[in-house]
Amino acid sequence: MLEGKRTVHFHTHRHDDIVTVLRLAREFGFTPVLQHVSEGWKVADEIARSGAPCSIIMIDSPGGKLETLDLSYTTGAVLEKAGVLTAFHTDDYITDSRLFIRSAGIAVRAGMSRDKALYAMTMAGARMLGLDSRIGTLEGGKDADFIVLSGDPLSVYTHVEQTWVEGRKVFDRSNAEDRKVATGGYGALRDEAMDLDGEEEGR
Repeated sequence: MLEGKRTVHFHTHRHDDIVTVLRLAREFGFTPVLQHVSEGWKVADEIARSGAPCSIIMIDSPGGKLETLDLSYTTGAVLEKAGVLTAFHTDDYITDSRLFIRSAGIAVRAGMSRDKALYAMTMAGARMLGLDSRIGTLEGGKDADFIVLSGDPLSVYTHVEQTWVEGRKVFDRSNAEDRKVATGGYGALRDEAMDLDGEEEGR
């Protein structure tokens, strides 16, 4: 990490935790990637000055821990205005990856620009992972990783029709088993049932 060979992705929510990470980064001379940053909107200028990119998560029904109490859907817009490289991610099994594109739609509704939201779903994450020479855009020579959508990427009515990884189709919504995952999540394929006491049991 200190030699610059490994990038540290810090799980942060509260603004005081975020600025602590930035202080450690200054002290030890490395650039982190900040994950979640639920209160990033409070310290966007400090994040921008540090040069640290942020990968944010949009939860449409927040709760579960006090660190996310001040989560704001405006975080993407505020970080964009401050000039912070911003991406989106999901958090299986909390916010399923099948709901990934919805995050950008929520951020745009809260003020983030459409162009930056689309960039945040594609090239921004690739840059944070140091993989932008291989993925993130549809260009010759890059890995053929892409999705085929049924409509506008930011519409809640849009579905992922197909997923391709390295030029190979790995998901097709027209396939009954694949559709089961798309509409019911991972639990749809589990061979288990819940009894009345809330304990899982085999069927």
